[in-house]
Amino acid sequence: MTVSQAAASNPLSEILLVTLAQNTRNAARHLGTQPSEVKNQAIAAIANALEANAAEILAANAADCEAAQLAGIAPALYARLKLDEAKLKGAIAGVRDVGRLADPIGVIQIDRQLDEGLILKRITCPLGVLGVIFEARPDAVMQISSLAIKSGNGVILKGGKEAIRSCEALVKAIHQGLAQTEIDSSVVQLLTTREETLELLKLDQYVDLIIPRGSNSFVRFVQENTRIPVLGHAEGICHLYVDRTANIQKAIKITVDSKTQYPAACNTIETLLVHQAIASEFLLEAASALQSKNVELRGDERTREILNIAAATELDWVTEYSDLILAIKIVDSLEAAIEHINTYGSRHTDAIVTEDSTSAQTFLAQVDAAGVYHNCSTRFADGFRYGFGAEVGISTQKMPPRGPVGLEGLVTYKYQLVGNGHIAATYSGTNAKPFTHGDL
Repeated sequence: MTVSQAAASNPLSEILLVTLAQNTRNAARHLGTQPSEVKNQAIAAIANALEANAAEILAANAADCEAAQLAGIAPALYARLKLDEAKLKGAIAGVRDVGRLADPIGVIQIDRQLDEGLILKRITCPLGVLGVIFEARPDAVMQISSLAIKSGNGVILKGGKEAIRSCEALVKAIHQGLAQTEIDSSVVQLLTTREETLELLKLDQYVDLIIPRGSNSFVRFVQENTRIPVLGHAEGICHLYVDRTANIQKAIKITVDSKTQYPAACNTIETLLVHQAIASEFLLEAASALQSKNVELRGDERTREILNIAAATELDWVTEYSDLILAIKIVDSLEAAIEHINTYGSRHTDAIVTEDSTSAQTFLAQVDAAGVYHNCSTRFADGFRYGFGAEVGISTQKMPPRGPVGLEGLVTYKYQLVGNGHIAATYSGTNAKPFTHGDL
């Protein structure tokens, strides 16, 4: 019986979970001191083990998908849950990409002489232990485990009940890979019950950061029930604005991709804003392209004068559909589009299609979002596509890290000061010695 299984059936589950967290923390301390080559070897071993266990992983995921369908899972969640051969191969490639990234640990950010023989350095170091809670996203196991190991952190994973078989198969393979290396497999742990989730949120002594990945209600629940810092976004209400000078064909291609390429993703557009000067010409052709992809359209009053579609209400402007549904609004100006986005958006990703560089720069400067794009799909808001190898999640908070979070969001820093008998009294009082403060 595993620790997590015992915890689920034992009234002392809180004690067992504390022990698990302590083990993860101890393993993480050892991992955090390892050189790059050791961590890279561990990541390569994980990728090899995932490939070797691909059939078992896919079979476990198929069982999860079948059970989820019988339980009436929502289409958006099912899309995130399903792990086919291509998706698994892509995730394993992402693991290997993490191994090729520069090591974020031990980077000297400041190297400064405060005075002769008194040297200050600011050096990057791991956060410690991550608690990552996600719904039906088994691919998150691979992304987050590889990023955690590369950044010297331990990780306690809690997958949704829909993905329990998939997560167990993936972590089993990860542990097999780590067993071939110098890294303690305790750096990656898996929880399986809701009760463990609630207890995990209490472990502020052992867990340094909580990363929730799921619906807006799920993320808000996590944010409201822990004292541990939380990195995440509650909603992905993304917008695409088609400006008056937009190239029609370019705008249609970007609109269709932003909505239909993977509608369950948080970087999919939920609202389409169109300048009134181009609305008739653009919407007739765009609607046909979207409806051919089975997108349900909802529009404001002016949009419905052009298209025979359902009426959009105030609720549509604040809804993350995560499905083939798109709300459309006609606006009078670029300023009106920016005002709408900053009022109803979730600070995730918003884009403009325009051939006017001044309008583009105004949009990029004034829209308050982690990602602001010009003439491209919002679907590019992704750590893998940004070259991060993978991501632990997307943050819409103002303080960094912001947007797709890769390795840089999993490190902190410490100040190291080395002297030779130096004391503070030397640098205070009437005859205080001045600091030199010279960067080395």
